[in-house]
Amino acid sequence: MDLKPFIAIVEDYPKPGIKFKDITPLMNNGEAYKYATDQIVAYAQDKNIDIIVGPEARGFIIGCPVAYSLGIGFAPVRKEGKLPRETIKVNYGLEYGSDVLTIHKDAIKPGQRVLITDDLLATGGTIDATIKLVEQLGGVVAGIAFLVELTYLEGRSKLEGYEILTLLEY
Repeated sequence: MDLKPFIAIVEDYPKPGIKFKDITPLMNNGEAYKYATDQIVAYAQDKNIDIIVGPEARGFIIGCPVAYSLGIGFAPVRKEGKLPRETIKVNYGLEYGSDVLTIHKDAIKPGQRVLITDDLLATGGTIDATIKLVEQLGGVVAGIAFLVELTYLEGRSKLEGYEILTLLEY
């Protein structure tokens, strides 16, 4: 199935010159959303994945149905102050400034094989920070899956050494 018709391109959002890739039309279409989810599930099946990890909020949208399909758990990565129990954190760079991501300290057990999911690979900063959280807890990043990759931003270069699946490229 060609998923590109289910991605809306929004000009000048969130600021002039940006062509935002909106995944909500894909999510609104049951057949397309199921197909995309099934592609990531197929990718994960031979990797002996123990748990899915996804950064808020679109990583939840991608990762939770994959976890459900595989019959495994999902661990959320959130901004600082959003998780209620003891966490570990990592600072990461943004285009203008920095931010902090956290994960519950007991979310990943040492040696667990992890699939990280998100909607979009752009510069790679969020996923690089997510990898650091997983590895601090002793998890093994067995793969990373995205719906969309913006190849012109070269985010993949921050993720060298990791196996990556993307369903669409721009």
